Amino acid sequence: MRVASASYSITMRVTLERASLIAEVSSAVNSANGLVTALDVSEPVEGKMVIDVTCNALGEEHAESLREAVNTLAGANVIALSDRTFLMHLGGTIAVQPKVALKTRDDLSMAYTPGVARISSAIAKDVTLARKLTIKRNTVAVVTDGSAVLGLGNIGPEAALPVMEGKALLFKRFADIDAWPVCLATQDVDEIVRIVECLAPVYGGINLEDIAAPRCFEIEQRLRERLDIPVFHDDQHGTAVVVYAALRNALRVVGKDLANVRVALLGVGAAGVAIARLLLKEGVGDLVGCNRQGILDPDDVTLDEDRRWLAHHSNREARRGDIGTALEGADIFIGVSGSNLVSEAQIAAMAKDSIVFALANPDPEIDPALARRHAAIVATGRSDEPNQINNVLAFPGIFRGLLDVGATRVTEDVEIAAARAIADAVSPEDLSAEYIVPTVFNPHVVHAVASAVARVASGGER
Repeated sequence: MRVASASYSITMRVTLERASLIAEVSSAVNSANGLVTALDVSEPVEGKMVIDVTCNALGEEHAESLREAVNTLAGANVIALSDRTFLMHLGGTIAVQPKVALKTRDDLSMAYTPGVARISSAIAKDVTLARKLTIKRNTVAVVTDGSAVLGLGNIGPEAALPVMEGKALLFKRFADIDAWPVCLATQDVDEIVRIVECLAPVYGGINLEDIAAPRCFEIEQRLRERLDIPVFHDDQHGTAVVVYAALRNALRVVGKDLANVRVALLGVGAAGVAIARLLLKEGVGDLVGCNRQGILDPDDVTLDEDRRWLAHHSNREARRGDIGTALEGADIFIGVSGSNLVSEAQIAAMAKDSIVFALANPDPEIDPALARRHAAIVATGRSDEPNQINNVLAFPGIFRGLLDVGATRVTEDVEIAAARAIADAVSPEDLSAEYIVPTVFNPHVVHAVASAVARVASGGER
């Protein structure tokens, strides 16, 4: 069920014939299923009262219907409508700022020529100094080919740029890491690998983002083999880390052990395969992977290498059929597929005290309200629902820890350590069916994840 969201936040400038219309404007917006979040009185125009009404809408068409709802009021007139999300992105959401002041000739001589030549000469003699004397020690490239952006699909590098900017913004906000979007005008695996290889000397880590499966698997594998800095495909591993963290706490709430539960997994793309690998490594009782055609068949010759591996290492009962068959008696449902693919009856057929992670965005595999009628715990990817499974809980801290110790690679042990740190950020006193993962603004999460990752990446116990 869709609800008004800040992602469709608008501000209407409205002239009023009389002050008593203010309450009517708010009522009109609310009656049209909008949500008024702010109302400010501005300077009068030609003797008329002017108010700015900020409200959340369901979408662009709904925003226009809110305008019409206000205009129908006698004595009210919308003279301007601004989309606050577009205004936020004007000129981009990130920028480069200097770390040193340039106030004198001496400053310029040290920061740039001729003094900078001494720094370059030192690095030429010992390239490891680049990590100490340049931005490399704290910089991540956010790389995409624009082929699988959010739920929008293959929209290309230019359209992917706002999302990569947003990712860079999150890196800076939560972990003080300087990240930069690298949107490539190619979807050729060889070209992508070669371009990133050529860019790598500038960065301390590579975050692959929104690259379609199965291409993303090969790109990550080849880059991990060739580069001496961490390479992390967030759509795979970031999602897997947060899902595992949430699942650890969810199982604590319902009193079940990972080794004794069965998971029905809908969606075996980048995120689904990574989730499955992590859960299987940690000893899940069983896992049944499904795509929209049904349960994966190990004899299906059309499966690529990764999905074939999953088909051969899961589904111990050799179930055949659709997601409904996989859900019968299952303890856990994890959806990383698409909206409205699971019915209430199928959730009702799960085991007692079931756990439902319906993570498709913006609309999950099943309406959370319907799932809660039968499941003990429900999580989604949405910020307007409890238990939001959000990758921002993982990737800033993971890269912070890797950069801090100069790590050269990301391992499954690093991912597991990060997941455990996220789970443990929820105290036993606060843990409940409605609170199984910390919020993204919890100030302790990044530090806890970074510390756990740094310890494991340095050779310590996870």
